[in-house]
Amino acid sequence: MSRKSLTAIRRRRTVAIVAGTAIVLALGVSSSFAVGRGHGGSHPHHGPGHPRPTTSAGATTAPTTTAAPTTEAPGESTPPTSSSDETPSDDATATTVPSSTSSSSSGTTAPADASFWGSTSNIPAAKNVVQVKVLNKTNGKYPDSQVYWTFNGQTHSIAQQPYVDMPANAAGRMTFHLGSPDSKYNDFIEFTVGDNVFNGNTTRVDAFGLKLAMLLHNDDGSEQEVGENRATFAESREATFQRFAAAVPAEFKHLASGTDRIVSPGGDSAFAPGGQYADYLSSYASSVGSKATTQQIFGCSGPLANDAAGCANLNRHVADLPEADWSKPSSYYKKAPANYYAEFWHDNAIDAKAYGFPYDDYASQSSYISHTDPKYLLVAVGW
Repeated sequence: MSRKSLTAIRRRRTVAIVAGTAIVLALGVSSSFAVGRGHGGSHPHHGPGHPRPTTSAGATTAPTTTAAPTTEAPGESTPPTSSSDETPSDDATATTVPSSTSSSSSGTTAPADASFWGSTSNIPAAKNVVQVKVLNKTNGKYPDSQVYWTFNGQTHSIAQQPYVDMPANAAGRMTFHLGSPDSKYNDFIEFTVGDNVFNGNTTRVDAFGLKLAMLLHNDDGSEQEVGENRATFAESREATFQRFAAAVPAEFKHLASGTDRIVSPGGDSAFAPGGQYADYLSSYASSVGSKATTQQIFGCSGPLANDAAGCANLNRHVADLPEADWSKPSSYYKKAPANYYAEFWHDNAIDAKAYGFPYDDYASQSSYISHTDPKYLLVAVGW
């Protein structure tokens, strides 16, 4: 469930509200709130450990927890070669959160695609809640020794440690880096893990950094997949950036002007007050009675901070349509102005489910998966 993000704040403490008690967790980078760049105000993602608004269009509900954000440290990287595979143990501590149940909107019974995910027969059983395995899907660009994960203050390459025996934890984040542990090429997944439940998602709310996909396999044999689709994983990074620039209108092309990441419009100064495209969505919003600025619409902040339907409808350009169309993906992004950054990630996602803006889970369109009795989680990291 990724959901709301605003103001760049660096913090190393996560505040989780569990069963009505505020507990401060010194989890380092294991915080689930992504921090938006320039979103103007304290407006976190709706990650799996965050309060999820109730909507009439199919949004789901997660455990009630809140957390403060962290940001990844940028850096540069240069790849050599080498790889190995070890089965490690993970003794990270975390705080137990209340269990919950929820079915995924991404399907539940499709068998694993072995050609992509590889063999799962040797994944060790979890001693905690769920065994996480990180996979190198960089198409040979980086060896296993240069594909890193960070969780709960630990950083390892997958050559050293491809597995994480995930304990229960509130508002967690697992970050991935290519080339070096502080590489500028990085991205993350978000999750809340209860005693017997996994709730999590990939997110594009702030930016695209690396291609990511997740497969959750449960004790009942069901499976759920989210993230970038196979075709996106198969192509080069350069091709993905070029396709983005070709797919979006002129106002969005500069979001892919670098090589580090494709940034979201909500964190881009061109859409902020005084920016070149400050009025991109504000006139449309005004025509349907909203006083939100363009930046507030992309970031679901200000007057839209607690209005899931209102924010989603403006981003998808369906606010002027009958209410029946608000939950119809076939109606989304058909007219300008709209959040074409978000549309691109939906077009290139498994089952067209993605978190392109904070309330993208409205009408069940986000890359959120959840299930009780999880067995293992596969995370594919691509270039």
